[in-house]
Amino acid sequence: MSKIWIKNPLAVYTLNGADADGGIVVTQNQIVELVPKGSEPKAPCDAIFDASKHVVLPGLINTHHHFYQTLTRAVPAACGKELFDWLKVLYNIWAKLTPAHIEISSRLALAELLLSGCTTASDHHYVFPAGLEHAIDLQIAEAAKLGIRVALTRGSMSLSIEDGGLPPKSVVQSDEVILTDSERLIKRYHQPDPGAMVQLILAPCSPFSVSEALMAETARLARRHGVRLHTHLAETHDETSYCVDIFGVRPVDYLERVGWLKGDVWLAHGIQFEPEEISRLGAAGVGVSHCPSSNMVLASGICSTLDLEAAGCPVGLGVDGSASNDCSNIMQEVRQALLLQRLKYGAGRVSHLDALRWGTQGSARCLGRDDLGEISPGKQADLALFTLDELRFSGSGDPLAALVMCGAHRADYVMVAGKWVVKEGEIPGLDLEQLMSEHSGLAKNLLMAT
Repeated sequence: MSKIWIKNPLAVYTLNGADADGGIVVTQNQIVELVPKGSEPKAPCDAIFDASKHVVLPGLINTHHHFYQTLTRAVPAACGKELFDWLKVLYNIWAKLTPAHIEISSRLALAELLLSGCTTASDHHYVFPAGLEHAIDLQIAEAAKLGIRVALTRGSMSLSIEDGGLPPKSVVQSDEVILTDSERLIKRYHQPDPGAMVQLILAPCSPFSVSEALMAETARLARRHGVRLHTHLAETHDETSYCVDIFGVRPVDYLERVGWLKGDVWLAHGIQFEPEEISRLGAAGVGVSHCPSSNMVLASGICSTLDLEAAGCPVGLGVDGSASNDCSNIMQEVRQALLLQRLKYGAGRVSHLDALRWGTQGSARCLGRDDLGEISPGKQADLALFTLDELRFSGSGDPLAALVMCGAHRADYVMVAGKWVVKEGEIPGLDLEQLMSEHSGLAKNLLMAT
């Protein structure tokens, strides 16, 4: 087994304050040793990586995304709209998605995430027009090519606009089709053990796009197979009004009614909660993916991160869809989380370390992964290395604070499961110019087809 010493980093982010100033030793896919300042590894290493110019983070973890939306960034007809009206514009475009669109959008989104220091990406794909039945299979294949970990959700929509939902009929499926395919994907791809590169999650889109029966049955199916659950919840006041009008209860009450108020669930956005609801979510251990850029673009509100954490909720970060962000850069999202949460709680209560924790350990907890999100022995060797050699960092003091405050956005090296998947700011073997050309061409064709 080869042993790599990532030697003498400029700075290392360890959540427990452990001394790793002398470096990190990696064997195969795991971190096996933290080297204190001025020391050397306990045993000789096969290779040494000079990290003296690098700030080293645990690999960042993205807990909410929609890869396909990289094809519909800054769509003129959707700009300046709030969530429900924004969705109504874009659903008609997404109804034209083909397998080629899924492949290229997933490849581009994953590349963008990797280059921003992301080592584990969760995607919420819920649009399945005719011909796109194997969208998740295509995403898994693209992730394998790039060497990134994924927690892919089999999303679903079963209520069209004719049934009282928001999406057009062409993108929804029956409960039977959704549940059958969900079980197929779990049995074929889900890896339950530590170190997993592919995990499956079941994820009805939202209360306004699936039936109550599907929500409840999806939870039962997930628990039979030991997989987690995910959905959008409490993103806007419109959603709260919808739940009250249709189900007679607020979103958290609805969540409890369908059997989702449990610790194997994490929610996207989680903004419009009352204090009593936050207490209930925390007692149940429900996680929340904070998506600051998307929440600002759509003017949805500000997630109560510190209150959720104090109540017992894991809090992670998500870039959300590239049509509502409009990018897929998780390091930029760490900074955005810091800024937005300071606006809510004050500069003295939210530090760069809080934002880094949300993007690493907090996100890992949302995904139920205790093998990720930390630099410590026994954890997976997922690392993101950044340099501070750009104009934006000149004159900075604390390297970790500078990484967040000065706006780092591109990693120099990224390691997943002990393998370098980004080197010198590039993804080996991936022609980015060709990728962008193919991707933008398909995006233009998609818009022209609607």
